[in-house]
Amino acid sequence: MSGPYARLPGWADYGLIPIINLLVAFAVAGLVVLLVGENPLRAAVILVEGAFVGGQNIAYTLYYATSFIFTGLAVAVAFHCRLFNIGGEGQAYVGGLGVALVCLSFDALFPWWINFPLAILGAAAFGALWALIPAYLQARRGSHVVITTIMFNFIAASLMVYLLVDVLKPPGSMAPQTRTFLEGGQLPKLNWLIEAFGLSVRSAPFNISFLLALLAAFGVWVLIWRTRLGYEIRTQGHSARAARYAGIGQARIIIVAMTVSGALAGMMALNPVMGDQHRLQLDFVTGAGFVGIAVALMGRSHPAGIVPAAVLFGMLYQGGAELAFEMPNISRDMIVIIQGLVILFAGALENMFRPYLQTVFASLRPRSAGLAEDRAGGA
Repeated sequence: MSGPYARLPGWADYGLIPIINLLVAFAVAGLVVLLVGENPLRAAVILVEGAFVGGQNIAYTLYYATSFIFTGLAVAVAFHCRLFNIGGEGQAYVGGLGVALVCLSFDALFPWWINFPLAILGAAAFGALWALIPAYLQARRGSHVVITTIMFNFIAASLMVYLLVDVLKPPGSMAPQTRTFLEGGQLPKLNWLIEAFGLSVRSAPFNISFLLALLAAFGVWVLIWRTRLGYEIRTQGHSARAARYAGIGQARIIIVAMTVSGALAGMMALNPVMGDQHRLQLDFVTGAGFVGIAVALMGRSHPAGIVPAAVLFGMLYQGGAELAFEMPNISRDMIVIIQGLVILFAGALENMFRPYLQTVFASLRPRSAGLAEDRAGGA
């Protein structure tokens, strides 16, 4: 007979457990900071102040968070279909090509508010097409999507090197990048939104794609929990056998979920390409596709959790830069270690504290625990 347990309420499952995992991750990170001879409490203060004190720091934190919201949503949509899309990096890379082609073609003809919707379509279409091939191979040929999406990351990187060196680079330029977009290909900044609260922002790339990311989060919530397609995606993710019994086409759902995931990852390119750099250049994704995996894990694949998780990793990026500047013993590699610890406890060790919490709730609600124990015994 199994021991008594109680089903965790939603606030504990989706709120308390991630918070506990996060606190443990930062506690372990504090030990690492202590080992290099620095004060962990002072490091934590610098990290938080570097991300949230002052309009400039907040603007940069939200800029980084914008990219992570897109990639986190991309991973989450695939998760709901029980697909592990590790190709967000490559899909965002190719999505940047869609953004650049729109801006290079129309930045002299139309204002930004016309080019922005076109660039959204370009980014989403190119990202979806890049995810379509691994999706088809998984659905029709049985090739595992983890392997194919990883391979397509490298293919995307090589493709972009070729295009930026031999095709899109302006004549006479030595840098592997496109020309700078004209004003019609540049997104307006949202720094005024922070300045409205009395904070000063000197110059930061925080731009209007942040609002698009929030709209995308709401759209994913509607798709997954309020539409028939979302129900089919979740059914396929819970049980492929049940999905087949219900008449849901497995190949169709896999392809649809992966293309939606790729489209969201591709839209991430709007933030750095059209909102900050105003050109297409190498390595603009800077690991956001892989960070999206951690964001989706910490956010429990729900938009309401993904948005604050993205802000958390935006804090680690921006506050980590300030921390490395203020404490020379803490290098950028140390910041990566802290990020890795958060990923470890939020992802791989996500269930470490769940049994203990279930035992606590069972002691607080013995009647429900007894029912659960009887059901387990009867099974």
